[in-house]
Amino acid sequence: MAFTIKEASERLGCPAHTIRYYEKEGLLPYIKRDQYGNRLFEQEHLDWINLMTCFRATGMKISLMKQMVNLALDGDSTIPERKMILNHYKEDLFRRQRELAEAIDAVNNKLSIYESIEKGELQSESNMLSQMEPR
Repeated sequence: MAFTIKEASERLGCPAHTIRYYEKEGLLPYIKRDQYGNRLFEQEHLDWINLMTCFRATGMKISLMKQMVNLALDGDSTIPERKMILNHYKEDLFRRQRELAEAIDAVNNKLSIYESIEKGELQSESNMLSQMEPR
């Protein structure tokens, strides 16, 4: 069953302009068109768009996504290279995840300090900062 870009957009929760952009950038090879030039998407295309959307949500660059697509188009002989790219990318994601966890801890710590200040258990932060001024 073929879907229009509107139907694909609704099914994926992805704006139609994003789908058009992905196609323009070469991330969606083999999209067929009807006699009026409208794009026709099969379920496999929707699955692929969903994968591309997930990659983008992680911050993956379009150039890297395009490299992955081009390698996939070159056939299964490129699987080791694609795995290597994704393994390196996964390591970067884990590094960023650790950085975000540290940032969340810092925010939680600061919120705890503010709660203690509001309860009168700690000195005001502005007082602490003013004591840091050069004398």
